[in-house]
Amino acid sequence: MPGSYLIKPVLDGSYKEISHGNGIYLYDSEGKAYIDGSSGAVTCSIGHGCKEVIEAMNEQAGKISFVYRSQFTNQPAEELADKLAAMAPEDLNWSFFVNSGSEAVETAVKIALQYWQEKGQGRKTHIISRWMSYHGITIGALSLSGHTERRRRFFSHLESSPAVSPPYCYRCPYQLSHPSCGLKCAEELQTAVDRTGKEHVAAFIAEPVIGAAGGAISPPEGYYQRIKEICNENAILFIADEVMTGAGRTGKAFAMEHWQTVPDISILGKGLSAGYSPIASVIVSDDILCTIKKGSNLIMSGHTYSANPQSAAAALAVLKVIEKENLIQHAEKIGILLMKKLQNLKEEFSMIGDVRGKGLLLGIEFVANSEISAKPFPKDYNITSLITRLAQDLGLLLYPSSAGIDGREGDAVLLAPPLNITEVEVNKLVSILHQTLKKAEEMLTVMGRGGPQHG
Repeated sequence: MPGSYLIKPVLDGSYKEISHGNGIYLYDSEGKAYIDGSSGAVTCSIGHGCKEVIEAMNEQAGKISFVYRSQFTNQPAEELADKLAAMAPEDLNWSFFVNSGSEAVETAVKIALQYWQEKGQGRKTHIISRWMSYHGITIGALSLSGHTERRRRFFSHLESSPAVSPPYCYRCPYQLSHPSCGLKCAEELQTAVDRTGKEHVAAFIAEPVIGAAGGAISPPEGYYQRIKEICNENAILFIADEVMTGAGRTGKAFAMEHWQTVPDISILGKGLSAGYSPIASVIVSDDILCTIKKGSNLIMSGHTYSANPQSAAAALAVLKVIEKENLIQHAEKIGILLMKKLQNLKEEFSMIGDVRGKGLLLGIEFVANSEISAKPFPKDYNITSLITRLAQDLGLLLYPSSAGIDGREGDAVLLAPPLNITEVEVNKLVSILHQTLKKAEEMLTVMGRGGPQHG
């Protein structure tokens, strides 16, 4: 008989049992402390054990924890929608709440398709996305994802949506440099539209900063401005997948603000409730909402727990904490400090090829020897797994990520600690990371600069 009937990520893997959390720290049942350097899955943006959020959740639980959205509205959901309308730029005002980022992506696509149907342009059904992207694990969201390893097993059920190269300056697919490149990676969208026919294209979807599939790939200035121009010129909706980047993670309320670009649809998740309760939001423009209202007057989407009052109360409390403690501005400031420290590590360790990202969504890409080339480690070295395992052993949690131009051979990790991390805590995080890289380097040296790591 098995010792546990819980299905875990690796079925026969060994996992420490979590006991509790406090601030940026997690503690296992044996009392060991871990710096949550990844905010879980880039989720716990205000840290663990926040009293204000816990009190708000307890208060709401004493009133009502569930109500079906087709029967009633509820105050927390109404207030949360108002709050997001005030936070979001320009005419992004209308929120549809679901339970997860994957569901939000599916809902955003449905709304985009319905928008064109209501306008009498029902042939516009195709969604274009980028390679080296990740939009979720449901079949629809995975179809949009250019994450080759996650697509492979379910390929027969997926649509051919990824068609555009990522803005991957470290490994430019054209072997050019910005700005002399002329933003060819952005111009690829126009090529994809021309090949498909703009009369068939409903929307383009992209992560402002590529997370799990690219290790915080951040495009150069002008990229999203040009993407938005192409969308406007071809009557295509632009969907910004801010599940990982939104709610202050990059030092802006919405990451698209870094490029002064307003999408037609924005998706929030993860940090929206900071891990305290499942919720995500699809925020749509006045034009989209009014078009559907004048037509069918019904958005054909929804889930049992959509606009759940318990989750909405948690998210509203989280946003209030972020605002009260100026955590968006703090994330920008402390992110600059952390970036500088990571760049210093890059100078010391030749296995660091690139450091990138925005605010407190930063990535490190590993290469065999940055002093010689940007050649990645062979896949069977399992460098990402090695780094994350060593870091966890030393008390630091990192988020594994993909890298490499084909999304297959390449190693990276994300650093995304809670937005309220202090300078002292950043120093401690970097110290453990330094120990991790030192240990990894020693192991690789002993094995001849990289015998396969199967640990």
